[in-house]
Amino acid sequence: MTDRPVPPWPGKAYYGERITVYFDASRCRHFAECVRGLPDVFDTGRRPWISPDDASADEVAEVIRRCPSGALHYLSGETDEERPDLPTTVSIVPGGPFILRGDLNLITDDGIIADTRAALCRCRLSARQPFCDAACETNRSEPP
Repeated sequence: MTDRPVPPWPGKAYYGERITVYFDASRCRHFAECVRGLPDVFDTGRRPWISPDDASADEVAEVIRRCPSGALHYLSGETDEERPDLPTTVSIVPGGPFILRGDLNLITDDGIIADTRAALCRCRLSARQPFCDAACETNRSEPP
């Protein structure tokens, strides 16, 4: 077995020959950018649902960078590492989270998380502050 690098992100690792994909299910808000972008790699009807070798490392990395929640990340020696968008942007999903893209330092109860993409709670109901956990979708007593 080969030594595998320890990622700076939580989540499950899906190892490929050219790229390793990391998926943090607790941050996924099901925007489906991955599934629409590369359905041969990201197939929710298959187990495992991520197959990194079914496209080039560049293609997989490009689609992962579209993930607005930051649930997907990658490590690869064959493609450029992700660079933060500059300037940092904040957008709002109607009835949903704030979407941040840029050079982010997110302050959490567990410490500071450096990232390039995040879906942050704006309804204040998330149990995973500052991240959105879709609490506003199940608890509509207070509009987001």
